Amino acid sequence: MPACYVSPEAGAAETNFTAARQRMVRQQLTAPDRGITHARVLAAMDKVPRHEFVPASLRAQAYDDHPLPIGYDQTISQPFIVAFMTEKLEPKATDKVLEIGTGSGYQAAVLAELVRAVYTIEIVEPLARKAEADLKRLGYTNVMVRAGDGYKGWPEVAPFDAIIVTCAPEYVPQPLVNQLKEGGRMIIPVGLIGDQELYVLRKKGDKVERRAVLPVRFVPMTGRKDADVKR
Repeated sequence: MPACYVSPEAGAAETNFTAARQRMVRQQLTAPDRGITHARVLAAMDKVPRHEFVPASLRAQAYDDHPLPIGYDQTISQPFIVAFMTEKLEPKATDKVLEIGTGSGYQAAVLAELVRAVYTIEIVEPLARKAEADLKRLGYTNVMVRAGDGYKGWPEVAPFDAIIVTCAPEYVPQPLVNQLKEGGRMIIPVGLIGDQELYVLRKKGDKVERRAVLPVRFVPMTGRKDADVKR
């Protein structure tokens, strides 16, 4: 059969996923009680196929209003949280962004629609390799994936315009602050499970302004936890 052939079943499934994605944006993101308004973020959320980043057995739930397991005790975040964190990061087309906690690769894909380059680190190597393969398969050529310890960041390609952390350390890792450009932004959940807050940080000279924006529940950050971190 021709290479461009798409079976009626596959075509119907994609149509259903598209409708579900549009419904997700309308009901979960732009609803009055959610209030995501950034036009480019909404366009990215409407475009990125979230169902391609969840296990096949869970694809029917891909656009539901909750996180989903992706293996290795990790999850893909609730769509609203992805959109909220992305909006608070204030993404610009010229930005170079560091992500800590690749997970499925979905957040990296959303960012890739909005910024020049995404560098993303995942400590669970099988997840890193799968995310890398999925992102490549879906055509995201501006995402670089590394399997490693997110506490250390990616110093050889720093500094970054923005940093997004999708797992919760007890404190803000100092290496990440060091790798943020002057005026750069970071969004990061901080605290123990049951007592986590999402913070937006902005680097200004020797100081980092910090603002709490949302109570959250993220999987803990694993990796190096020593004197290189501070409150």
